[in-house]
Amino acid sequence: MALLERVRTLIRANLNDLIDKAEDPEKMLKQLILDMENQLLQVKTQVAVSIADQHMLEKKHQENAEKAVEWMHKAELAVDKKQDDLARAALERHQGYVQLAENFQEQVADQKVQVENLKSALGKLEQKLTEARAKGDLLIAQHRRSRASLRASQARMSMGNTSKTAAFDRLQHRVMQSEAVSEAHAEMAEDNLEERLQGLDREDRINQLLADLKSRRTAS
Repeated sequence: MALLERVRTLIRANLNDLIDKAEDPEKMLKQLILDMENQLLQVKTQVAVSIADQHMLEKKHQENAEKAVEWMHKAELAVDKKQDDLARAALERHQGYVQLAENFQEQVADQKVQVENLKSALGKLEQKLTEARAKGDLLIAQHRRSRASLRASQARMSMGNTSKTAAFDRLQHRVMQSEAVSEAHAEMAEDNLEERLQGLDREDRINQLLADLKSRRTAS
């Protein structure tokens, strides 16, 4: 998913490295925070949509499971009435709804994985945004002090009170006082479903269900 890839990129961003490489650190930090805020809003929206989709799939699974039970009851009634053709048709419908219910159950499982991935990304991005805001204020302040120090050094240099090399060394020393920002790694779990076993031949399965049903109804 492109959204999650963009979020991973933001989460992995190292503020110190970005500042070191930026021509305008303040502008870069403001843009980074803005990007994080925009992505955070998109992830929140996607989480809500994915949860809604999960609920819809769960509802479809439940509906088809109930239909399967309903058609099994109809097949039982047909057997009681000695109507094998009707019983066979009812069992066909029963099997169809069973298959649909199983398919929706698989989709529910896949959707749950996606929802958890999005929730995980959301939490990590919120943490990274908080970190960026806090560290950003600190780093911007340091950058401003460094620029002020540089201007002061340049002024002293112009009056012969210090050398260009000494001013540069002081500036470099200030920049290197920044604390390292720990990288947050987003590990998006991907869950692969095992391939389903092939079922028995449909006609044989229906005949077996019919035979079992007759046996149960005769015994009762």
